[in-house]
Amino acid sequence: MIRVCPLSAFPPGEALRVEAEPPIAVIHTESGEIFAIDDSHVDAPPAQKPVRTHAVVVQDDHIHVELSDEAPNLPPGVLSGATS
Repeated sequence: MIRVCPLSAFPPGEALRVEAEPPIAVIHTESGEIFAIDDSHVDAPPAQKPVRTHAVVVQDDHIHVELSDEAPNLPPGVLSGATS
């Protein structure tokens, strides 16, 4: 699991990028839900393949992302989060 940040420091409506391979976008919705997805389609929208999701766990006021076991769906020209 990747420890992201304290929940109290991540207000609703915000998003942040976690450096991983590929990078992960963590989104805190206005309604209070938290999602984590691969941030590999940012430079090539819209996504042509489904974006891999990750489980989010909030424990002791800290947000953690549990990486998916699935292979990432990287767009053409993107290798491990970096364009070639």
